[in-house]
Amino acid sequence: MHAGTVAALWRYPVKSLRAEPLARATVLADGLEGDRTAALVVETPSHARAGKPYRGKESSRLHLTADPETAATYAADANVMVTLDRGEPRWFDARPVSVLFDLWVRDVEALVGEALDPLRWRPNVFVRAMPEFVRREPELVGATLRAGTVVLRVVATIKRCVTPTYDVATGASSPLVLEAVAAQRDNVVGIYCEVVTPGELAVGDALELAR
Repeated sequence: MHAGTVAALWRYPVKSLRAEPLARATVLADGLEGDRTAALVVETPSHARAGKPYRGKESSRLHLTADPETAATYAADANVMVTLDRGEPRWFDARPVSVLFDLWVRDVEALVGEALDPLRWRPNVFVRAMPEFVRREPELVGATLRAGTVVLRVVATIKRCVTPTYDVATGASSPLVLEAVAAQRDNVVGIYCEVVTPGELAVGDALELAR
Protein backbone atom coordinates (compact mmCIF):
# COMPACT_ATOMS: atom_id res chain seq x y z
CA MET A 1 0.00 0.00 0.00
CA HIS A 2 1.28 3.45 -0.93
CA ALA A 3 0.76 5.18 2.42
CA GLY A 4 2.32 8.56 1.67
CA THR A 5 5.38 10.58 0.74
CA VAL A 6 8.34 11.54 2.90
CA ALA A 7 7.83 15.29 3.39
CA ALA A 8 10.67 16.03 5.81
CA LEU A 9 13.60 14.36 7.55
CA TRP A 10 15.19 15.52 10.77
CA ARG A 11 17.95 14.40 13.07
CA TYR A 12 18.93 15.77 16.47
CA PRO A 13 22.74 15.72 16.83
CA VAL A 14 22.46 16.65 20.52
CA LYS A 15 19.51 15.09 22.31
CA SER A 16 16.74 17.61 23.10
CA LEU A 17 18.37 20.44 21.13
CA ARG A 18 17.19 21.91 17.82
CA ALA A 19 16.50 19.66 14.87
CA GLU A 20 18.73 19.53 11.80
CA PRO A 21 16.72 19.21 8.56
CA LEU A 22 17.98 16.76 5.97
CA ALA A 23 17.22 16.35 2.28
CA ARG A 24 18.60 12.80 2.39
CA ALA A 25 19.45 10.53 5.31
CA THR A 26 21.64 7.51 5.76
CA VAL A 27 19.84 5.10 8.04
CA LEU A 28 22.11 2.71 9.94
CA ALA A 29 21.10 -0.34 11.93
CA ASP A 30 20.83 1.88 15.02
CA GLY A 31 19.09 4.88 13.46
CA LEU A 32 19.77 7.91 11.31
CA GLU A 33 23.46 8.65 10.93
CA GLY A 34 24.39 11.46 13.32
CA ASP A 35 21.14 11.35 15.27
CA ARG A 36 21.36 11.85 19.06
CA THR A 37 25.06 11.07 19.25
CA ALA A 38 25.51 13.47 22.18
CA ALA A 39 23.55 14.71 25.17
CA LEU A 40 23.80 17.30 27.93
CA VAL A 41 24.21 15.23 31.08
CA VAL A 42 23.30 16.63 34.49
CA GLU A 43 26.29 17.03 36.81
CA THR A 44 24.46 18.61 39.77
CA PRO A 45 24.48 15.80 42.38
CA SER A 46 21.24 16.85 44.06
CA HIS A 47 19.23 16.98 40.84
CA ALA A 48 16.75 14.20 40.08
CA ARG A 49 18.40 13.75 36.66
CA ALA A 50 21.97 13.54 37.98
CA GLY A 51 24.01 11.41 35.57
CA LYS A 52 21.20 11.44 33.02
CA PRO A 53 20.37 13.67 30.02
CA TYR A 54 18.87 17.08 30.60
CA ARG A 55 15.75 17.06 28.44
CA GLY A 56 12.88 19.12 27.12
CA LYS A 57 10.91 18.01 30.15
CA GLU A 58 13.33 20.06 32.24
CA SER A 59 13.61 23.13 29.99
CA SER A 60 11.24 24.54 27.37
CA ARG A 61 14.13 26.40 25.68
CA LEU A 62 16.51 23.57 24.79
CA HIS A 63 14.98 23.00 21.36
CA LEU A 64 15.51 26.68 20.47
CA THR A 65 19.24 26.18 19.94
CA ALA A 66 21.60 23.69 18.35
CA ASP A 67 24.55 25.04 20.34
CA PRO A 68 25.38 22.97 23.47
CA GLU A 69 27.05 25.95 25.16
CA THR A 70 23.92 28.07 24.79
CA ALA A 71 21.78 25.19 26.03
CA ALA A 72 24.08 24.83 29.04
CA THR A 73 23.33 28.46 29.96
CA TYR A 74 19.62 27.65 29.92
CA ALA A 75 20.32 24.85 32.38
CA ALA A 76 22.51 27.15 34.50
CA ASP A 77 19.62 29.62 34.71
CA ALA A 78 17.77 26.84 36.54
CA ASN A 79 20.83 26.16 38.76
CA VAL A 80 21.62 22.94 36.92
CA MET A 81 25.14 22.17 35.72
CA VAL A 82 25.46 20.05 32.58
CA THR A 83 28.29 18.75 30.41
CA LEU A 84 28.26 17.55 26.81
CA ASP A 85 28.63 13.77 26.75
CA ARG A 86 29.29 11.64 23.69
CA GLY A 87 29.95 8.49 25.70
CA GLU A 88 26.82 6.57 24.81
CA PRO A 89 26.41 4.94 21.39
CA ARG A 90 23.10 6.81 21.09
CA TRP A 91 20.86 8.80 23.44
CA PHE A 92 17.43 7.51 22.40
CA ASP A 93 14.44 7.53 24.73
CA ALA A 94 13.19 4.24 23.34
CA ARG A 95 13.66 3.18 19.70
CA PRO A 96 15.99 4.50 17.01
CA VAL A 97 13.54 5.95 14.45
CA SER A 98 10.33 7.91 14.97
CA VAL A 99 7.75 8.44 12.24
CA LEU A 100 4.92 10.97 12.17
CA PHE A 101 2.10 11.27 9.62
CA ASP A 102 0.52 14.66 8.90
CA LEU A 103 -2.84 12.94 9.40
CA TRP A 104 -2.08 12.53 13.09
CA VAL A 105 -0.94 16.15 13.45
CA ARG A 106 -4.24 17.25 11.90
CA ASP A 107 -6.06 15.16 14.50
CA VAL A 108 -4.47 17.23 17.27
CA GLU A 109 -4.94 20.50 15.39
CA ALA A 110 -8.67 19.77 15.19
CA LEU A 111 -8.75 19.20 18.94
CA VAL A 112 -6.91 22.41 19.91
CA GLY A 113 -8.15 24.67 17.13
CA GLU A 114 -4.78 25.85 15.82
CA ALA A 115 -2.04 24.88 13.40
CA LEU A 116 0.83 22.95 14.98
CA ASP A 117 4.38 22.53 13.72
CA PRO A 118 5.17 18.79 13.37
CA LEU A 119 8.53 19.49 15.02
CA ARG A 120 6.68 19.70 18.33
CA TRP A 121 6.78 15.88 18.20
CA ARG A 122 10.46 15.73 17.18
CA PRO A 123 10.09 13.04 14.51
CA ASN A 124 12.83 11.68 12.30
CA VAL A 125 10.52 11.01 9.36
CA PHE A 126 7.48 13.18 8.59
CA VAL A 127 5.05 11.73 6.04
CA ARG A 128 2.31 13.33 3.95
CA ALA A 129 -0.44 10.71 3.92
CA MET A 130 -2.27 9.62 0.81
CA PRO A 131 -5.98 10.57 0.92
CA GLU A 132 -6.96 6.91 1.33
CA PHE A 133 -4.57 6.37 4.25
CA VAL A 134 -6.64 6.71 7.42
CA ARG A 135 -4.86 4.48 9.91
CA ARG A 136 -3.94 5.73 13.34
CA GLU A 137 -0.87 4.69 15.29
CA PRO A 138 -2.09 1.55 17.12
CA GLU A 139 -3.17 0.00 13.80
CA LEU A 140 0.40 0.17 12.49
CA VAL A 141 2.22 -1.66 15.29
CA GLY A 142 3.81 -4.73 13.72
CA ALA A 143 3.66 -3.31 10.19
CA THR A 144 6.61 -2.83 7.85
CA LEU A 145 7.40 0.54 6.25
CA ARG A 146 9.59 0.93 3.18
CA ALA A 147 11.03 4.19 1.82
CA GLY A 148 14.02 4.56 -0.45
CA THR A 149 16.19 1.54 0.31
CA VAL A 150 15.23 1.50 4.00
CA VAL A 151 12.91 -0.98 5.68
CA LEU A 152 11.48 -0.20 9.12
CA ARG A 153 9.30 -2.24 11.45
CA VAL A 154 6.80 -0.42 13.64
CA VAL A 155 7.32 -1.61 17.20
CA ALA A 156 5.35 0.82 19.41
CA THR A 157 3.23 3.92 19.60
CA ILE A 158 4.83 7.01 21.16
CA LYS A 159 3.42 8.12 24.48
CA ARG A 160 3.85 11.86 24.92
CA CYS A 161 5.24 14.05 27.67
CA VAL A 162 5.15 17.83 28.14
CA THR A 163 7.59 18.60 25.30
CA PRO A 164 4.98 18.88 22.50
CA THR A 165 3.31 21.70 24.43
CA TYR A 166 6.28 23.97 23.62
CA ASP A 167 6.14 26.26 20.60
CA VAL A 168 9.15 25.38 18.44
CA ALA A 169 9.87 29.04 17.63
CA THR A 170 9.38 30.67 21.02
CA GLY A 171 9.33 27.98 23.71
CA ALA A 172 5.93 29.24 24.90
CA SER A 173 3.86 26.49 26.49
CA SER A 174 0.35 25.47 25.45
CA PRO A 175 -0.83 22.85 27.98
CA LEU A 176 -4.01 22.31 25.95
CA VAL A 177 -1.97 20.31 23.41
CA LEU A 178 -1.04 17.60 25.89
CA GLU A 179 -4.43 17.72 27.57
CA ALA A 180 -6.13 17.04 24.24
CA VAL A 181 -3.69 14.28 23.28
CA ALA A 182 -4.11 12.61 26.66
CA ALA A 183 -7.90 12.82 26.66
CA GLN A 184 -8.65 12.07 23.01
CA ARG A 185 -5.70 10.05 21.67
CA ASP A 186 -4.67 7.92 24.64
CA ASN A 187 -1.60 10.18 24.98
CA VAL A 188 -0.25 8.88 21.63
CA VAL A 189 1.18 10.81 18.69
CA GLY A 190 3.60 9.03 16.35
CA ILE A 191 5.23 5.62 16.09
CA TYR A 192 8.59 4.12 17.02
CA CYS A 193 10.37 1.90 14.53
CA GLU A 194 13.38 -0.38 14.46
CA VAL A 195 15.58 -0.70 11.40
CA VAL A 196 15.18 -3.95 9.47
CA THR A 197 17.23 -2.95 6.43
CA PRO A 198 19.65 0.01 6.61
CA GLY A 199 19.96 2.23 3.58
CA GLU A 200 19.16 5.67 2.20
CA LEU A 201 15.94 7.64 2.14
CA ALA A 202 15.17 11.13 0.92
CA VAL A 203 12.50 13.78 0.97
CA GLY A 204 10.09 12.93 -1.83
CA ASP A 205 10.43 9.17 -1.49
CA ALA A 206 7.24 7.11 -1.50
CA LEU A 207 6.50 5.34 1.78
CA GLU A 208 4.99 1.89 1.36
CA LEU A 209 3.13 -0.04 4.05
CA ALA A 210 3.09 -3.83 4.29
CA ARG A 211 2.12 -6.38 6.90
